[in-house]
Amino acid sequence: MGPRHTELSVKRVRYDHSVTVRREPISRRERPAKPALSRQWIVDTAVRVMRAEGLEKVTMRRLAKELDTGPASLYVYVASTAELHAAVLDALLGEVDLTGGSAGEGWREQLRAVLASYTAVLFEHPQLARSALVARPSGEHYLRLVERVLDLLSRSGAAREQVAWGVDKLLQDATATAAEQSTQEHDPMAADDWNATGRALQSVDAATHPAIKAHMPALVSGSPGDRMGWSFDVLVNGITHTPVPGAKG
Repeated sequence: MGPRHTELSVKRVRYDHSVTVRREPISRRERPAKPALSRQWIVDTAVRVMRAEGLEKVTMRRLAKELDTGPASLYVYVASTAELHAAVLDALLGEVDLTGGSAGEGWREQLRAVLASYTAVLFEHPQLARSALVARPSGEHYLRLVERVLDLLSRSGAAREQVAWGVDKLLQDATATAAEQSTQEHDPMAADDWNATGRALQSVDAATHPAIKAHMPALVSGSPGDRMGWSFDVLVNGITHTPVPGAKG
């Protein structure tokens, strides 16, 4: 009995050592829960990706990876990439200084300061500035910007219709300026393109292009700041003195 018992014990030990020990599955209740998706979380993540890598990287697929979910889940909160970019724009509009500088300034200078701050925010993100030309944000930051511009422009005494239409023109001009200037600043080829344009204008033949020749070098004169200030004055003066077609005087 002794030897046989020993043999069985050895076999049992050998068998026991060959068995793979299975880990106890972790209950779903014990796993760290992922935060629930929300529109704000999606937008905050999109802003972070944009600041780090640029707007072209802000796609549904990339955000889904960042948020550890499927792209289809994001469409519950954001209908399209265009809507997402508009939401990113609105988030950045929260950085615009709406105070208009010193409270002692008049409405025109305060309005100038607000639009300058808006342009500066877009200037930091060239791709977003270009996107802003067609994007239509609808968030709270955009509404606050429109509210502030309306309030300041209405202090000019212009008719309500002129003020209402004027806000659109002022924001369009500021957006286009930011898109153009930021692209020139961040694109290494932009300076070469501008220099080529300047050379072409300066070398025109007075016989074939008399108007261009007569207005050089004024066509390419002035700093970006001077041109922005002049453009602002032209728009404000035009808005406040040009009735809207069909409006009651």
